[in-house]
Amino acid sequence: MSTTTRALIALAAASFALAATPVHADENSFSATLTGDAHVPEPIKTPATGEFKLTVSADSRSVSYVLSVADLKNPVAGDLHLGPAGANGPLVVKLFAAPKKGPFTGVLAQGKFDASDLTGPLTGAPLSDLLEQIRDGNAYVNVHTNDGMDPPDSGPGDHRLGEIRGQIK
Repeated sequence: MSTTTRALIALAAASFALAATPVHADENSFSATLTGDAHVPEPIKTPATGEFKLTVSADSRSVSYVLSVADLKNPVAGDLHLGPAGANGPLVVKLFAAPKKGPFTGVLAQGKFDASDLTGPLTGAPLSDLLEQIRDGNAYVNVHTNDGMDPPDSGPGDHRLGEIRGQIK
């Protein structure tokens, strides 16, 4: 067997081994499963559930997201917060703020955000600061509801209830 033939066989074997290696999860995609059980300070008994998917752009300068819910009544807001599982933390991105009366199942919010949309302790920070918190497990999504009445203003008297929550992983 010639040296060239051996080299081609070795190259083909190496290519096959690489192709057979499992693909690891994309480090720029994150998700959360939202339930009432994850509500803080105490779990909330609710049939509502949700799913949040977040994808970081190739240049890491923006984020696309989809927030879907099932069996949720009177959603009024959806937010991304900083904080570990089991603790509440500050709001850093507004995802949804268009109240819907009555039961709702489906895509509640979808869109994009970048560093200019960061608020609270991340106001003026680069998007990489939020992404670091997400990668460290220190971010969650919370969907707020009300009692079915017209939603309150977002001023000091705002008493929206976070009904379902999920840690972003």
